[in-house]
Amino acid sequence: MRDPRPLAVLSPHSFNERTGIVIGLPMTTAEYNASNPFAVKADAKRGVASYILTHQPKSFDWRARRAKPHPMGRVTDEAFLAACDALEQIIRIGR
Repeated sequence: MRDPRPLAVLSPHSFNERTGIVIGLPMTTAEYNASNPFAVKADAKRGVASYILTHQPKSFDWRARRAKPHPMGRVTDEAFLAACDALEQIIRIGR
């Protein structure tokens, strides 16, 4: 993969370290996602809005891809929880 692809990581650090796998939701700055019902808007940093795509969960071997934290850091707790709630509505993992 040539360009970095931001991911809102859902899996806990202990899982990621033990398995070498990370599970998360891709993020994008594509403005057309403003009307996407499965996209959660994350706070804009540096004046650019980001969207967490809750309908596209991904997993990959972070060691093989040499993944590292995004330079802009973490999404807000509010955006993270909103993304988790949206994913829950799609896959119904709750009891």
